[in-house]
Amino acid sequence: MVIKNIAGAALAAACAAALLLSVDAALAQKTKGKTRPAATKQLMKGIVQPNCAGLGASLKDKGPADDEAWSLAETRAACLNEMSYLLMDDGRCPDGDWANAAKTLRAGSEAALKALAGKDLAAAQAAFKQTTSACAACHKAHKK
Repeated sequence: MVIKNIAGAALAAACAAALLLSVDAALAQKTKGKTRPAATKQLMKGIVQPNCAGLGASLKDKGPADDEAWSLAETRAACLNEMSYLLMDDGRCPDGDWANAAKTLRAGSEAALKALAGKDLAAAQAAFKQTTSACAACHKAHKK
């Protein structure tokens, strides 16, 4: 009976340790990739935030003022689209919320690119709204 209790306790401890390690691994994947040095917060601060803010600003009111401004808006949308891939790469994705948000970011930024190429402000604004909804969904699930 004592041996069964010791074996049961050892099994329970092993399961608890495995669970804690898997939780730690999931948290590590949200904050950093497995092999590359950039932390997720660095990618957000260095790529997502400036491009999202810049794109949003360029789509206000009458939209981009000239061809150069339209091109810059396209570049910003392209950077956001690339981030949808980076956020899924290198073991960074911890769950379905993250994956769905990355998919929505990809679709929204791709639609924005198409609209911007055609200088369609209304379509670009709608696509940008879809893009930012991806950010909001992921942040709701993961941002402290």
